[in-house]
Amino acid sequence: MSKKILVVGGVAGGASAATRARRLDESAEIIMFERGPHVSFSNCALPYHISGVVKECDDLVLMCPENFSDQYNIDARVLNEVTKINREEKTVEVKDLESGKKYIEEYDKLILSPGANPIRPKNIKGVNNDNVFTIRNVVDIDKLDQYIKRNNIKDIAVVGAGYIGVEIAENFVHSNKNVSLIEAMDQVLQPLDYDMAQIIHKELYDKGVNVVLSDPLSEIHDDYVVLNSGKKIDAEAVVLSIGVNPETKLAEEAGLEIGETGGIKVNHNYITSDPDIYAIGDVIEEYCRISRRKTRVPLAGPAQRQARAAANNIYNIPHKNEGVIGSSVIRVFNYNAATTGLNEKQLQDAGISYDFVYIIPEDKVGLMPNSNPLHFKLLYEIPTGKILGAQAVGKGDVDKRIDIIATAIMMDATVEDLIGLELCYAPVFSTARNAANQSGMVATNLINNRYNQVYVSKVRELVENNSFIVDVREEDEFKEGHIINAVNIPLSELRQRTNEIPTDEPVYLHCRSAQRSYNAVLALQNLGYDNVVNISGSFLGICCYEYFLDQTTDREKIVTEYNFE
Repeated sequence: MSKKILVVGGVAGGASAATRARRLDESAEIIMFERGPHVSFSNCALPYHISGVVKECDDLVLMCPENFSDQYNIDARVLNEVTKINREEKTVEVKDLESGKKYIEEYDKLILSPGANPIRPKNIKGVNNDNVFTIRNVVDIDKLDQYIKRNNIKDIAVVGAGYIGVEIAENFVHSNKNVSLIEAMDQVLQPLDYDMAQIIHKELYDKGVNVVLSDPLSEIHDDYVVLNSGKKIDAEAVVLSIGVNPETKLAEEAGLEIGETGGIKVNHNYITSDPDIYAIGDVIEEYCRISRRKTRVPLAGPAQRQARAAANNIYNIPHKNEGVIGSSVIRVFNYNAATTGLNEKQLQDAGISYDFVYIIPEDKVGLMPNSNPLHFKLLYEIPTGKILGAQAVGKGDVDKRIDIIATAIMMDATVEDLIGLELCYAPVFSTARNAANQSGMVATNLINNRYNQVYVSKVRELVENNSFIVDVREEDEFKEGHIINAVNIPLSELRQRTNEIPTDEPVYLHCRSAQRSYNAVLALQNLGYDNVVNISGSFLGICCYEYFLDQTTDREKIVTEYNFE
């Protein structure tokens, strides 16, 4: 007897589940409901229509109902909203939004993939004004684009600096708009740690974005917004990108169990509290394999994997549920930022003992004309060395490096395992010692107490306390810019000038990227010094960490000149 499978919602989750079910069963009747006009579109590419990278709105649409019918024999019904689930009868109630007609469909299996709704806080005055927009689908981005063009808008406020908010801000800058990026927290891109986010802050600031941090939105008016501090910012249009809430109304009204994070609770095979109803995508609660806690990860990759697993389970095909680790990547003007696993705040919240290494190798061999620094941070468990997360920011292929670490996390690898990884190398692609290899070496040294380090976030405190800091770069590098009060003893002269290095107080060493200073620390330790500490990230890391705040606040500079390249 053939099955009847109903799917609520399309895009990454629903459409993937429907097509997978078809590949497994040619006889099944499969119906997919989408209340919007588009059942399959590139959600992640929506911001790029603003700048014209994606020229036509229709280009965002990947497949139309006719394609689903012709290629997959799937009945994809757009502008059809499922309004109710009758679990006892195993039916759903559907409303045709064009005709207003209501009808009933039976099911053997039901897959819920309604996604998540953009947050529109009720406590913000003017939040429902005509010049306020949220971005969820093709209709939303087209509506925003048409409003901007029709009214010749110049000043735009983007509220919320997550991935979508930052991408929207960037694309508006490419459209020659005046953009303010307003974030209630103290940094953009929360998956990044504060030290790594500073590199992105600098890039946004340098590209003309008015970055406003730690100051939530309070009021929206026709041509300006007001922040909690009372500050007014010119804005004829406002894009809210504060986050999303899982669209659980249908599930809740049907009596399905909701998890502790607000998403639909599912089991190993994405089955809800009803054995004939599955849920996938942004609407569900997931399991984080690192923190061992429930979480929500509204990303296309996990949604597609869940879709396949749910369809497989309908046909009794086993699924290995590995949990999620939250791998993601974004481009911000000339920089790329990628992350996987947990960051420092998440590790602290989970009560996991950790440490990290921050290295800045080149992303290619330095002789190559497009070689650039790669800021790479690896987080690992103490004392086991188990890899917990990583972040990379740079102008090159940061995603490649983070994908290596993501794979290592899924294999429960330790930092020592990274040392022996055999990875592709040619001068135009990478360095012979990949960032993943190098971070494993540094972390292993730290675990084994080969030397001590201090983080770039602590350097301001060292300077203000008049600590003894040694810059082991060459004299010409030192003259181009250095930490105030630092003593320049080049590595090439170190062994002849040890009499200048005190033994009765801590001595902090740095170079450009922490490699030469690491060699200096080991040399001094071998000469009997037990008071030397390497500054992780060194001069490049310090400059990136300090630059944005020095430029946008009244903090005194601790570096004479900034040198980023």
